[in-house]
Amino acid sequence: MSAIHKEVAAPQALTTFKAPANTGYSEPSTFTLVRADSPAMCVMTDFKSVSVATIAPDATLAQANQTMISRGVRLLLVVNRDDEVLGLITSRDTSGEKPIKLIQEHGGKFNDLLVSDLMVPRERIDLIDTRDVLTAKVSDVVETMKHFKRQHMLAGERDPVSGKVRIRGVFSATQIGRQLGAAIQTFDVGATFSEIEGLLAQDNV
Repeated sequence: MSAIHKEVAAPQALTTFKAPANTGYSEPSTFTLVRADSPAMCVMTDFKSVSVATIAPDATLAQANQTMISRGVRLLLVVNRDDEVLGLITSRDTSGEKPIKLIQEHGGKFNDLLVSDLMVPRERIDLIDTRDVLTAKVSDVVETMKHFKRQHMLAGERDPVSGKVRIRGVFSATQIGRQLGAAIQTFDVGATFSEIEGLLAQDNV
C-alpha cells in the first residue's frame, strides 16, 4: 500500500503592527445587545465561562462591599470552606436599608455586622432550572424576576455525576437593562422593571 503524502505549507511569519496610543486590553464579558425575544442565555452570566464571586459568612460587610467593587458585581455567593453555598448577599443587602434596620432593632455598630447577619440563606434561594433557561427568552426571565420582585435570579442544575445541585449562573436586572440599551442604576425594584418593560415594549413597536 503506497503512502499518500500531502504537501504541508511552510510556516510563515504573521503580519504585525505597532501598538498605537491609548491601546487597551480585552476582558471577559458576557455583554451582547438583546431584544425581548432573544435567547435567555444571552443575558445570563454563566459560571462555566466567568468565575463566580464568593465570600465567607464571617466576612464583614465592608469586606463584602470591597469584594463586589473589585469584581464588578452586585451579588456574592456565601460559601463555606468546602465551597458549599450557604446563601447569597447583594449590594442592596450591604448598602440599603437592611443594615440600618438591623442595627436599630438589635443595637451594635455597622462595622460589627457580618455577611451571615444579612445574607439570604440557602433555603430561601429560588433557582430557575437551567434546562428551562435553554429554551426561554429574555422576556420570560424578566417576567420571572418581576414575579419574585428580585433584581437577581440564579439558575441551577443537577450534576449528572454527583447528583448535587450546582448554581450555574445569575441573571441581573441591571445587566439585562444594559443589554437592552439602557443604564439602570437603582435599588427600587418597581422602577427597575418599569424601565425594562418600557424597553421590551419598544421591541414590539
